[in-house]
Amino acid sequence: MATSPKFIVVIGASAGGLNALTELVYHLEKGQDVAYCIVLHLSRKGIGDFVVHRLKQFTSLSCSLAADGAPLERDHIYVARPNQHLLIKDDKFLLGAGPEENRFRPSIDVLFRSAAVAYSSRAIGIILSGLMDDGTSGMWAIKRSGGTCLVQDPNQAEYPDMPVSVLNHMEVDHVAALAGLGPLIATIIGQATGEKKPVPADVMAESQIAEHTAVGIDDVQKIGVAQSVFACPDCGGGLWKLKDDVIPRYRCHIGHAYTERDLIVKQAETAGTTLWVALRMMEERKHLLRKMEVDNQARGFTQWAAINVEKQDEMQRHIDKLKEILYDLQNHDTA
Repeated sequence: MATSPKFIVVIGASAGGLNALTELVYHLEKGQDVAYCIVLHLSRKGIGDFVVHRLKQFTSLSCSLAADGAPLERDHIYVARPNQHLLIKDDKFLLGAGPEENRFRPSIDVLFRSAAVAYSSRAIGIILSGLMDDGTSGMWAIKRSGGTCLVQDPNQAEYPDMPVSVLNHMEVDHVAALAGLGPLIATIIGQATGEKKPVPADVMAESQIAEHTAVGIDDVQKIGVAQSVFACPDCGGGLWKLKDDVIPRYRCHIGHAYTERDLIVKQAETAGTTLWVALRMMEERKHLLRKMEVDNQARGFTQWAAINVEKQDEMQRHIDKLKEILYDLQNHDTA
C-alpha cells in the first residue's frame, strides 16, 4: 500500500527555532495525509540526532533524520541532516553537498523550492523564529506555485527577523501562534480541492540547479537578469542578480546564493579572513626585521641595523592600522 503523502509541510527555523519546533510538533494532529520536513539553521556540526531526540519527546508522530533516496511517508517528521541540503524529488529525498545558500547547508530556501516543484499547490511552507531573511525566497517560490504560506506570529518569536522578512515582502495566507499552526494545517488539508498547479519555469530551473554541485554559466543566465558588479565571496566567480524573486538575491554559476543582507555579511567575513592573513604576514615580517637588526648589530653593521629599525617602525604602523580596520569590520552594522 502506497504511503506517499498527498501534502508536504516544509518548516524553516533558525535562532530560537528549536524551542518553537518543540511547541509546534506538540500541536500537530496525527492521521493527516501529510509529511513534515524541517530545516533548522544552527550549527554545521552533528546536532541532527539531538534535534530528532528532542522532538520525539513532544509528538506521537514518527520522527527521524531524512535519508538519501528514502521515500516520504505520511504522519512522519523528517529533519535535515547537518551539512547536507535536503530536497524532495519524485516522492523521495535527495540529499546534496552543493554550495551553501545564505551561508547555510542545509538551506531553508533550497528545501522550500524543491517542495514547490514537487508538490506545487499541495505544499505548505512555515517560517518560524530566526535571524536575517532566510526562507523568504523559498516561501515566495511556494506562493507562486500555488502553495500555502504560514508564518509564526513575530510577536511570539524569540527572534522575529525571519517571520517579519516574509511578511514585509509578500502576502502570506496565515499568521498564527505556534499552538494554532497544527489545527490550521489540518484545516488547510481538509479544505484543499483540485489538481496540482503548474510551477513557474524559473522556480523549477533553480530547484534543478540545487540538485547539482556545479552548473554552467548559461544555466544561471536563464534565471538571472544580468551579471552584477559583485563577485562571489566564496569562489570569486561573477554573481547574477536573480529575477522574479520577492527579495533581492544573487547567485553564481557554482551555486552559491545570497540575499543582499547575507551577501554583505559574507563579504565582511571574507574580507576579515583575508585581513587576518595579511596581519599575520605583517607580524612575521616585523619579527624577521627584528632578527636582521640584531644580526647586523652583532656584526657591527650599525647603518643596516638602523634601516631595519625604521622598517620595523613602519611595519608596526601598518599593523596598528590594520587592527583598527579589523575592529571596525567586526563591529560593522549589517542590518
